[in-house]
Amino acid sequence: MKPFKIFLFLIFCGINFCKAQDTTVVLSTSMFDKTTERILLATKDGWIFKQGNDTGWAKKDVDITGWKKLKPTEISAKLADKNGRAEGWFRIKIKPDSSFTNMPVAFSSASWAALDLYVDGKLVSAYGNTGVNGKPFKEPRHTFDPPVTFNLTPGKDYIIAIHFVDYVAPLPPRRLKSEDASLQYFITLTTPKSISLGIKNLIQADTYETIWWAVCFILSILFWLLYFQNRNEKNLRLIAFCATCFALADYFGARINTSEISYDSYTVYNIGNGLFVETALIIIPFLLAKIFKRKISRPLKFFLVIILIAFISDFFVSTTIGNILIGICVLSIIVICLYYIISSWKKLKGAQWAIVTGLLLSLFFVLLLFFFIIVYKNITLQYFFLFLTGFSLSFPLSLLVYVAMRFKQYIKEVEQNAKRVVQLSEEKKEHAINQQKILQEEVNRQTSEIRTTLDNLKSTQSQLIQSEKMASLGELTAGIAHEIQNPLNFVNNFSEVNKEIIDEATEELNNRNYDEVRNILNDIKENSEKINHHGKRADAIVKGMLQHSRQSSGQKEPTDINALADEYLRLSYHGLRAKDKTFNAEIKTDFDESIGKINFIPQDIGRVLLNLFNNAFYAVNARLNESFGQEQKIQNSESYKPTVSVTTMKCDDKVQIIVKDNGNGIPQNIVDKIFQPFFTTKPTGEGTGLGLSLAYDIIKAHGGSLKVESKEGEGSEFVILLPVV
Repeated sequence: MKPFKIFLFLIFCGINFCKAQDTTVVLSTSMFDKTTERILLATKDGWIFKQGNDTGWAKKDVDITGWKKLKPTEISAKLADKNGRAEGWFRIKIKPDSSFTNMPVAFSSASWAALDLYVDGKLVSAYGNTGVNGKPFKEPRHTFDPPVTFNLTPGKDYIIAIHFVDYVAPLPPRRLKSEDASLQYFITLTTPKSISLGIKNLIQADTYETIWWAVCFILSILFWLLYFQNRNEKNLRLIAFCATCFALADYFGARINTSEISYDSYTVYNIGNGLFVETALIIIPFLLAKIFKRKISRPLKFFLVIILIAFISDFFVSTTIGNILIGICVLSIIVICLYYIISSWKKLKGAQWAIVTGLLLSLFFVLLLFFFIIVYKNITLQYFFLFLTGFSLSFPLSLLVYVAMRFKQYIKEVEQNAKRVVQLSEEKKEHAINQQKILQEEVNRQTSEIRTTLDNLKSTQSQLIQSEKMASLGELTAGIAHEIQNPLNFVNNFSEVNKEIIDEATEELNNRNYDEVRNILNDIKENSEKINHHGKRADAIVKGMLQHSRQSSGQKEPTDINALADEYLRLSYHGLRAKDKTFNAEIKTDFDESIGKINFIPQDIGRVLLNLFNNAFYAVNARLNESFGQEQKIQNSESYKPTVSVTTMKCDDKVQIIVKDNGNGIPQNIVDKIFQPFFTTKPTGEGTGLGLSLAYDIIKAHGGSLKVESKEGEGSEFVILLPVV
């Protein structure tokens, strides 16, 4: 907003009321601007200039040879030396007419350049400090201190001499600091009323500008609060951001026009004002697109980026080029906004019209202001600020109206939806009552069917569990038969040997060879001991089979877990070999002898171990069959060696049993299912899916845990933890 306001303000205050002459400028009281009571002497022709510094140049009769025609409004950074310092003298001859009779006047300056003002060689006033008095340079500040007044004698020629010192601004486009202010106020002739009018105008300007930024700040706070309470409404965030930019732009713009402001502060406020004005202008097309539910095409986004770059470049180019860039950018944004409004005109409804009204009102006040300034070339300061107020607040206030109307629409939509919900609720309630009756009848019917099905399921489950036990018993029986066969072979063989030895003993006895008879009898004794040993071994196997096959007593008893695991490991292995004579596997055991005997139900834990061993041998045999086939298992056993290992160890107050195999492993997607009843990875007909489920329940009943870790293609590891009681 700063470039536009300054441009309009300069047009308002920069109307030229007099016509310059070549040498002596004749002044008349009619040249005073009625609003500001000033004559802009810096804009008059007749000024001459010389670069450098010599206090003698202030004299009335100084030789002006070598001086050139140059008005104060034409100074630039070209006058500065390599250190950025510009210094020189201006002279002009003025001649007041008869209207100045008995009229006190004064000179004033509004520039960042330090000035020493001389009238007919006499120092009248100093603005800032040029350094001629030995003190360092000091730029002036805009104040309203009472000026030195004096009377101009009508018809008398006066020589006005001005010594000025200025510096190049540190920021691009590196122009003189005084160029950032309006050079037409470099030196002005004022009446005593000028100070009071200036104060009055400044108060009036401050009042209006305070209203502008205060209203926008209040609106922005309101919009942000609404957004934080309604984050789903994305338009509110853009509206709040746009209102905040307007508020900050107005605030910085108001700070620019304050008195006692330094050049550095002026630069900061000027840049802040320009950036936030330009940001707000760039946001408006995006805001229109959001509110009108339109899409911004890529070419349009690219064009807006170019406009933003052009806006920013205004700070780094000359004033003329900057004004041209700003004019083009503002006009482009107006065209884009009008395009959205016109193309969406037939589809606009409700709150969208508030935004359209706000934009059109802003444009109306701008055109009205230009009309009065350009056509009539005169406008009072009161109307000037009224029109600017209309321009500054029309769009922000339209955003407030839009938000209010949108929330009204939301409330109306919520009420309509609430009525529909109540109506639907009543209909659903009635429908639910009817459905409830139907469902109750259906539930009663299905309950009867479920009870029947449950009874059948319990019966079937009992049969499956018994089948699983019988399958386990069958595999155990096969292993036991293989185990019994070995000691029976020993018994039979040693019995036949004893028969032959007895015959030899009889023969030696008949020959009265008593020493040989004694040796033979010792051999018979040794063979009898071996027969007795293998007979007891067979007896132990049979007792173990009977113990496994009979119903569990449910009583815990001290049991050697290492012996139990070793026995069932061998029985399981021989059970599988009884089915497949070609199967061979490496068995590894690592038993912790420090465990001793622990209390558990041996029949139940035996079933668990047997089930895990059977599954392990089944897994390695399945991998062996998949890898080489039935005929090649023996020849290729070196590349893959089926291995089942059993490890026991004591861990504090628990015993850990680990059963590990190097089979195919269990796929990760079914690892969590293997302990579920009736879930099996074996082909149809080879498993009931109850083995691991029963094993899991038995271990839980003993207060322990059964876990599995498996990697597909690398094997499985089952870990049993039993408490030591």
